[in-house]
Amino acid sequence: MKYQETTKKVAAYRQEIAALREKIRAAQGEAEPQAVEDYVFQTTEGEVRLSALFGDKPDLIVIHNMGTGCSSCTMWADGFNGLYPHLASRAAFVVISPDAPEVQRKFAAGRGWRFPMVSHAGSSFAADMGYRSAKGGWMPGVSAFRKEGSRILRVADTGFHPVDEFCPVWRLFDLLPDGSEGWRPRFSYD
Repeated sequence: MKYQETTKKVAAYRQEIAALREKIRAAQGEAEPQAVEDYVFQTTEGEVRLSALFGDKPDLIVIHNMGTGCSSCTMWADGFNGLYPHLASRAAFVVISPDAPEVQRKFAAGRGWRFPMVSHAGSSFAADMGYRSAKGGWMPGVSAFRKEGSRILRVADTGFHPVDEFCPVWRLFDLLPDGSEGWRPRFSYD
């Protein structure tokens, strides 16, 4: 197929994807929000409650990160670091992992991360939100919350997985003739 013909075909597929995203947003809007407790997390400054993570925003995006041992979670977080000012202008944003606060601080500093991080170690938060596997391992994803008065509501969530839409690296590799060709993220490419 000629390049221009393929470009038109791909553009049509992208329009279908955009239409599906609208359907997903509509379905999310129909879901009854899930009330959640005001969990307590750990930071290098001490304990912080879920309600405090909203700051002055009504909405909060929580990234469920598996911690310093996961190169894919690290790649996602590297990407969110660049997006953080844009995201934080609309909603509160935090990355949460099972790592101890001091481990998080050191790892984040080494990568230049600017977003806030909290540890869910010692809480049931990850399991309650569905980000702990049946075998006890951590799972990556994102949850969106809204605060209405003293109530905290989870309004949406989805898991992360290799080649998902939450990491633009994969979409850019899709443009290459061989795609990602078995490529996997690493902590460093030196």
